[in-house]
Amino acid sequence: MNASEYGAPQGADPQHGSVVTITVDNKPYGIHRGHQTLAALKDVAGVPAAYQLDGLIGGTLTPLNDDGAVTVKGGEESTSSPKGGPFS
Repeated sequence: MNASEYGAPQGADPQHGSVVTITVDNKPYGIHRGHQTLAALKDVAGVPAAYQLDGLIGGTLTPLNDDGAVTVKGGEESTSSPKGGPFS
């Protein structure tokens, strides 16, 4: 998954400041804007390392690589699920 594809939903208002809000499992979390590893996203949201994190990209849940990173701009939406579950 290309980090540039993961971002706020189309039409979302841009967020300003160094700390922005992302949503994981329908709960908001504050995180520093910019380059973040998936491990950091999981840590902020309290997602177990063994879980899969899926990003909402163009209305479709897309698996995010555990060893990857994304550029957080604010407004990103994700879900988590046990690996081997319905979305992994």
